[in-house]
This record gives sequence, C-alpha cells and structure tokens, in this order.
Amino acid sequence: MNARRLGRCTVFALAFFVPVFAAAQSRVRPEPRYAFTGKVDQQEGRRLLADFRRLGLTGDYALDFTLRAMPRRGEERTVAGRMYGTRNDIGPMTLVEFPPDTPGARRILVQNGPQSAVWTVPVDGAAAAVVGPEQLFTPLAGTDLTAFDLQMPFLFWEDCVFEGVVSVRGRPAHRFLAYPPPEVAAARPTLTGVRFYLDTQFLALVQAEELGPDATTVKTISVLDLKRTQDQWIVRSIDLRDEATRNKTRFHIVGAALNLQLPRVVFSPDHLPVSPELGAEVQVAPFR
Repeated sequence: MNARRLGRCTVFALAFFVPVFAAAQSRVRPEPRYAFTGKVDQQEGRRLLADFRRLGLTGDYALDFTLRAMPRRGEERTVAGRMYGTRNDIGPMTLVEFPPDTPGARRILVQNGPQSAVWTVPVDGAAAAVVGPEQLFTPLAGTDLTAFDLQMPFLFWEDCVFEGVVSVRGRPAHRFLAYPPPEVAAARPTLTGVRFYLDTQFLALVQAEELGPDATTVKTISVLDLKRTQDQWIVRSIDLRDEATRNKTRFHIVGAALNLQLPRVVFSPDHLPVSPELGAEVQVAPFR
C-alpha cells in the first residue's frame, strides 16, 4: 500500500467574551497525557501536523454517501447525500447536498484550514447564511452528524500539544490534544479539547475524541475502513458515537468520482443557493 496515496485519503472573536471564557476554560483545560515510551518532541509534532494538513485527494471529487442513524432506542433511519470537494489557497473545501425533503439545511458549504467557515442554505432559503460557532454543533438531517464533524476544525487549531505515539486498535498512532480557540470556547464551554490520532505509517486520521468539562470523552469519531478506487485511497466508513446517549451515526461512502475539475462557482458562498446542479453532469461510479 502506497503511503503517500493513503495519506491523501484524509478526507474544519467575540472580544468581550474572551477574558471571561478564557479564565473559565483554564480551570477545565485538560492536561496532556504524554506517552510513556519514546521521546515527545513538540517540534516534531508541529512538523507532522504541517505535513498532514497538506495532504488530500488529487483533483476535485464527488462522493455519494449514506448517513445511517442508529439510536440506542428507536428505529434506525438512513439519509442519502452527495459531497463535492476541492482545495483552495486556504485549505480543503466541501459542499454537501441533501435531498429536498431532508429536514434542516439543504446545502452546506465547509471551508477548512486556518481561516475556517461554514455556510448553509435551508430547504426554503433564498440566501446562504453563515453558520456561527453555536450552530456548528446542531445535528444535521436528523442524525448525530454536525457541521463541526464535517469541518473538523480542530485539525487546524493553533493551540495543540503533541502527546507522543500510542496504540489505537492495534496500530501505532501520533496522538495530539487540541484546545478550542476563544470563539469556540465561548459558544461551546462544555468542549474543553479534542484529542486526535494520526496513523504513524500513513499519516491519516484514525480517530478523534471530543472532551467534556471533566476531560472525559463525550463524542468519538472513528475511521473504520478505507477503499482504493480510481488509483486513490479514500475513507469508506466513519462512525460518530455520542458517549452519553450511546447513539451512533455511520457515514458510509457508496460511490465516487475522483480526479475531477469542477467549476469554481460550485464552491462560492455567494452562489450557494443557485449553484449549478451537477447530478447529471458528474457521473459517480457506485461501489460494488
């Protein structure tokens, strides 16, 4: 398995609040858990993060997916959707589309990187709306998936500590602990950090854990498997588990079109409500 190609699969201020919430956050700031073995070099950790942030799929892409909501109690339900992706000067950019009858947002545009942002278009909306920090954690399409999960902004948070190499599901992984910036801490004071893991061989994200006020895990994002298609490796399945309710949502890729060159207008916030429908133009090959 080619390490470079697999690495590419890794498929984001309110000034008057800052003093108050910075002090509150400092009281619950989780302490790093450094690995017992090996040298924990923060400079090496920064280099690994910089390399990881540059990785991505070659070219633009379109992915058909399903969201399978699996509540601890109640009936399961499945929502289908399509995702378009590219990369600009800031970082990865993703457009997610749900069917018109899906509750909530019809389209979601996600800009990741150091200057991250999210925009949505409701089913009956005539204009795109910027998603504030509070709305990042609102469930989408009746599942446990949120815009925060789609964006994964913690991968670019500046306040980040390298904890060393640990074992995750039998494989060695670089472990990091990222602390939310002031605007996220103000909007979500119960989120005190995100601990995430990058595979040491392929530098791909394998797991992330959202931490609560007592530093315990409140939500886990787990990459389950990968698939090689059209000469590239992509993430095939991801589980999102709410540790309090034990509800789970599975994000599953069912088809892909890679190495595309999509019109830039597709990823323009100003044109989000009227962006061209690409369903007929982009032929996504279903997986067998």
